[in-house]
Amino acid sequence: MKCFTQNRPLWICTLRNDTMMFEFKTPKKETEEIMSDVASGKLENTNFEKECEDAVKKLTNSQFAKITSSGNNSIFVALSSIEGSVIVPDQGGWHGFKQISKFLGKEIITLETDLGLINPKQLDEVDIPDNSALIFTSFAGYCAEQDVKSISKYCNNNGITTIEDASAGIGDEKEILGNCRYSDIIIASTGQPKIINVGSGGFIATDDENVFQKTSLPLKLSKTNEIISSGIYEELKSVRQNLQLTLNATKHLKKHIPTSIHNDKRGVNLIIKEDNPKEKTWELKKQLPINKSGFINKCPNYNRVKTKAISIEIKNLNYNCLKQEYLDKIINTVNNLQQA
Repeated sequence: MKCFTQNRPLWICTLRNDTMMFEFKTPKKETEEIMSDVASGKLENTNFEKECEDAVKKLTNSQFAKITSSGNNSIFVALSSIEGSVIVPDQGGWHGFKQISKFLGKEIITLETDLGLINPKQLDEVDIPDNSALIFTSFAGYCAEQDVKSISKYCNNNGITTIEDASAGIGDEKEILGNCRYSDIIIASTGQPKIINVGSGGFIATDDENVFQKTSLPLKLSKTNEIISSGIYEELKSVRQNLQLTLNATKHLKKHIPTSIHNDKRGVNLIIKEDNPKEKTWELKKQLPINKSGFINKCPNYNRVKTKAISIEIKNLNYNCLKQEYLDKIINTVNNLQQA
């Protein structure tokens, strides 16, 4: 039987009364153990923050990196370094982009997209002040890979700083997403259930030392601890494998659910247009039960797409639930519901 998961023990997805039960993603056993050891004092004289920053620099191909207390704090630090306006996609981003920009008193410029996908040429239609920044996620609405190379090329040629939220794209085997070779600033959350899944924390990486020189106070306020740093350090060891497993599973689902939007793009979830998303979401939740909420959601939703649709969050599943039988269950349930 074909399988999209690792050959190592993980939380087990179970069958209950002939109903397939999905499991919400949790940190791996090794991550929980090292965090527990640090918290209890079993591991002394550690410097996981420094080791973690070095690992992030290597992963993101950057010269400078800092560990933070959350993804939103990483966004706060990045946007604090920007002197001009903040350009945000009209959908498929993260609501914190707007909230934090408003708090910092930044002018917000909304960029029209194709259901979250950015076409850099659209920036020609907007009057953008000097020293502005474009902030976006690696995957539009988590379902479609942004063309980071073309975005980077356009923005570099036009004096626009690029800030990529790579919470879902970090560890890209193609070394396009979450890479400072393309984006000026990389930020990420390492909270649950991200690709780096610690339950808290985040990081920011860049080649521009001025970013951290301008934001010394926000960095100090967003500092985390050795417990979180140890967890991030452990999770980084398997981040490439974990992202690829999720991408492979989603690719398989898209192949057999052709109605999903941006069907030809890499992503870590599925978004399916649906005229009656409330009713169909409720039905899917009954037929695809999970031990925690956050697997199936309805749209419109700025963080996904601003149209009627259903979002199936493959990125939120434990990796043992990416086996063939679980993917087939999703495929059959979605296709049957659409035909009903």
